[in-house]
Amino acid sequence: MSDTHSHTVAYVRDTMLEQKSPPASAVGAVGWMRENLFSGWFNSVVTVVALGFILLVTSVIVPWAISPTWHAASLSECREILAGLGRDGHMGGACWGVIRDRWIQLLFGFYPSESYWRPILALVLLAVALAPVLFSEKVPRKLIWFSAIYPFLMPWLLWGGTIWTPLAVIAGFVIGFFLFKGIADISSTLIGMIVGVFAALIWWLYLMGPVAGLLSDLIPIGIEPVASRNFGGFLLSVTIGVVAIAGSLPIGIVLALGRQSDLPLVKAICVGFIEFIRGVPLITLLFVASTLLNIFLPPGTTFDIILRVIIMTTLFASAYMAEVVRGGLAALPKGQYEGADSLGLDYWQSQRLVIMPQALKISIPGIVSTFIGLFKDTTLVSIIGLYDPLGLSTAIRADQAWNGVVWELYGFIALLFFIACFGMSRYSMYLERKLQTGHR
Repeated sequence: MSDTHSHTVAYVRDTMLEQKSPPASAVGAVGWMRENLFSGWFNSVVTVVALGFILLVTSVIVPWAISPTWHAASLSECREILAGLGRDGHMGGACWGVIRDRWIQLLFGFYPSESYWRPILALVLLAVALAPVLFSEKVPRKLIWFSAIYPFLMPWLLWGGTIWTPLAVIAGFVIGFFLFKGIADISSTLIGMIVGVFAALIWWLYLMGPVAGLLSDLIPIGIEPVASRNFGGFLLSVTIGVVAIAGSLPIGIVLALGRQSDLPLVKAICVGFIEFIRGVPLITLLFVASTLLNIFLPPGTTFDIILRVIIMTTLFASAYMAEVVRGGLAALPKGQYEGADSLGLDYWQSQRLVIMPQALKISIPGIVSTFIGLFKDTTLVSIIGLYDPLGLSTAIRADQAWNGVVWELYGFIALLFFIACFGMSRYSMYLERKLQTGHR
């Protein structure tokens, strides 16, 4: 073949094609709808039916919610306003005057109005105390000391009284810690822990009251006390929910570890506690806390009703939390335990540094679901006579001016709980993304 007819054929492209935009049907809102809502005939039918149902419900709720009754002073006045607009009937419009008239009571119950700054300050300080725990990489680490102090500061702000009572409670922890360290250095850790716990209990039960009273007489520093019967509304739900959530997680971790313990007595106690609590409805425990518990206490003993409810709610949630954490521990491969042993770590070091961080990361969805369920269950206290938001709504509807108002009150209460529970859910998703270490 002559050179004039010879040519070169390239089997590998040596130039780049011009970049093109993706199809309009595969990106943006259209692409998202095509992938998630109309990916097949069945999904398309379900989407159309769901959209029709949403439009039907919206066409009823929105006109009802858009109601010019914000300044009405009673249900009859609301009906007069709506009748003047030609909107008669049960679904003519909402009576928002009840929310304007009673929203403060739904939030604070019967708490003294001149002391509203105390629960508001406690809520603001709660956000500050949670910041180093929830967002450790974005806030100063020294703020964790305030997080440790806040559990003693919050009850004093809410209930008031002398400042020496929370300081005396802190002193009990200090006494127990130093006795534990002193005995653990010369003897076993178990003996030091037992002695420290018993010393703290003796201080709290027998010595704390007289010492705090003496110091209060010598140096009277405090704020006006508020009785528990004045607590109510969303303040009561947040108080019970926050304390129970904060207490149930560490107790649940201890119970989960105890259930896996090799010590027969410890394992039997933990298993018995978990199975008993999980087999009894929460409302039964609340009835025990409100009525039967006084029978087993010494005569003349006064035990605050809210404190009793908090204890029972915390114990109830801790049993479920123990099972959630145990599921995370069971999901860890055996190699993690063997790896901790190969590093020469003792039991508590391996749990703190290797096992428990991974187990808690696995258990995040279950832990947050338990928290959300616990917070919503605080509405059960209305059955034992406490005025949570639902209990207050019943009392408000007993007023002649608002007798017959239902959905407006329940809608406002549902909105408050939705905001709190949705916030916990979103933080759970954020934490899962931040701790994601595997392949997506």
